[in-house]
Amino acid sequence: MMQERDFLYDDVEQTKTRFVCWIGETSRFDLAITHSEHFFGKILVLNLLSNRFAIIGPDDFEEPGYIAHAFDIEDEAAEELEGYLRDYIGL
Repeated sequence: MMQERDFLYDDVEQTKTRFVCWIGETSRFDLAITHSEHFFGKILVLNLLSNRFAIIGPDDFEEPGYIAHAFDIEDEAAEELEGYLRDYIGL
């Protein structure tokens, strides 16, 4: 029997997802990057190796340590990932 639910939203949309993998100086990165209108211009970045994810936009790079914390990675790996994401977003 179906349970009644009070949804805050239940949307379906077409998204664009890019899968990218590279071996950097300190870590291997295996990411899925999803573009969706749902995140108001930000991208959803999933680390497929650690099952960590973050919704990232240009303003998030202004927060010191945000990438390292969001993906639970060391500072050196975070710098490399942040560099890639800044290039990807076009900053």
